[in-house]
Amino acid sequence: MLKVCGINNRENLLQVLALEPDFMGFIFFEKSVRNCEIAANDIQQINFGKTKKVGVFVNEPLDKLLQIHDAFGLDYVQLHGNESAKYCERILMRGINYIKVFSIDETFLFEQIKAYQNAAFYLFDTKGDLPGGNGYTFDWNILRKYHGSTRFLLSGGISPEHSLIDLQHINPACIGLDINSKFEVSPGVKDIEKIKHFKRNYELN
Repeated sequence: MLKVCGINNRENLLQVLALEPDFMGFIFFEKSVRNCEIAANDIQQINFGKTKKVGVFVNEPLDKLLQIHDAFGLDYVQLHGNESAKYCERILMRGINYIKVFSIDETFLFEQIKAYQNAAFYLFDTKGDLPGGNGYTFDWNILRKYHGSTRFLLSGGISPEHSLIDLQHINPACIGLDINSKFEVSPGVKDIEKIKHFKRNYELN
């Protein structure tokens, strides 16, 4: 699976969508340079085909998250903050699938994420100063310590030379990559040729 995250330009969105990624991520976090500036009506009018819309949130009050989810017609919400397991269960009770993000470094204990095992997926990202979009990788060998049943996507400095095959040798529960800052011409505007080339190699592997 391939997720393209952090798009905030409608024309660029249509260009990326033509490449048919599995997921398209829109960031709803005002402090992010990639905060979504595309109107809800514009997104609702676009045919996404098989591509799933993911809204990215950081410690968002539940009522505001639900409002954005409905307005944009999101398929998943991605939780990038310190959201509790109880908060996530309340989202599930509303019939909304969630992706829970965990920031990884050498001190991370995978046992602590069992409470979130009802997530559609986990997303493992690099621990850094920002909730996401730090633009660099962590030591992927840490993922050998993960033995849970919930599958995961990998984020954090994914660049054109990376491959899903590399990750699946480390941990077969890795089912996809989340690309962002290494595939941009400017924050929130993706480099179409880079993504096209990456996706072609991705599918061949």
